[in-house]
Amino acid sequence: MAPSLVLTGARVVLPAGVTDDGRVTVEGTRITATDPAAPVPADAHTLDVSGHWLVPGFVDLHSHGGGGASFGGSAEDVLTAVRTHRLHGTTTLVASTVTDRLDVLVRQAGLLSELAEQGEIAGVHFEGPFISPCRKGAHAESLLRDPDPAEVRRLIDAARGRARMVTLATELPGGLDSVRLLAEHGVIAAVGHTDASYEQTVDAIDAGATVATHLFNAMPPLGHRSPGPVAALLQDERVTVELINDGVHLHPAALEFAFRHAGAGRVAFITDAMDAAGAGDGRYLLGPLEVEVSEGVARLAEGGSIAGSTLTLDRAFRRAVTVDGLAVTDAVTALSTNPARLLGLSDRTGSIEPGKDADLVLLDGEFAVKGVLRQGAWVVEPELSGVPV
Repeated sequence: MAPSLVLTGARVVLPAGVTDDGRVTVEGTRITATDPAAPVPADAHTLDVSGHWLVPGFVDLHSHGGGGASFGGSAEDVLTAVRTHRLHGTTTLVASTVTDRLDVLVRQAGLLSELAEQGEIAGVHFEGPFISPCRKGAHAESLLRDPDPAEVRRLIDAARGRARMVTLATELPGGLDSVRLLAEHGVIAAVGHTDASYEQTVDAIDAGATVATHLFNAMPPLGHRSPGPVAALLQDERVTVELINDGVHLHPAALEFAFRHAGAGRVAFITDAMDAAGAGDGRYLLGPLEVEVSEGVARLAEGGSIAGSTLTLDRAFRRAVTVDGLAVTDAVTALSTNPARLLGLSDRTGSIEPGKDADLVLLDGEFAVKGVLRQGAWVVEPELSGVPV
């Protein structure tokens, strides 16, 4: 068995707040102590990480790929994408599909569920095909369909208990019944790619919808006479709102508006990343559609709609703190604590506490990743030359 690991000297973000000159002890795959006064195991390897931040591993609810590979591809493709995001601090990740034929999605759900059983991903998110053609974004319109509860059930059954979330345009025929079905089966019903009114969105929330898929994007804008889904999703305490904080999908004022109205406890930063995340500019596929990535912005080759992002969660964290002016504790809540809670994994990850998985990210004073620990094993070996905080 590997010796215990003790990380000392960092500013540690704990549930109660930031501890300067903190100490975190890891034994095996778990955190065993966060109290600087706790005894150090006799076999411990102590690593001085002074001048750095130590935060919980990031949890991504919504990602389609990375490293040039897609979650719609082979098992090797999926693992490539997962490893890419781990290098950027994401220690827990839900694999999101895109609209395709139902038989294709059923087959992919089977593959993804196997990888979830192996612990490589935290489950499956079906984004499409049950979405509005009016707000389809980068989804193939010819493959869209109304959310028939029987077909929704077919997808979640194909995921063999590993379906975590389904994004729906809940105003479509069968939408509310599908929301109720998902809630009954413990699967998150997310309102997204929707043309719903305010009243229709309220009905969806009352039926059991609890997440807003990339709030503001692929839905009607907030209006003073027709407030639409944005107002309904922001004002209801039962709803967590996803935000893509890449500087492309949201104006900083929109992000600040969402945080002000929902509060840090109801925001989850996501990547909505496609294959190009961590891979650079070029031509890619998002489902059956061709995407052109230029200067880090992904757009459909035909029509120019934004097609996911090239974001990684370390960049979302850094932007939140250095550009948006969020407190580090609020950024941790949005990137780790809230998504872990939504996934039902808060007993395992999402915060730095004894008994939880040793999922940790070491950041320098400029919030660049210098080390990533996942379940007690280094994914990124520490680099300790960063600027002091």
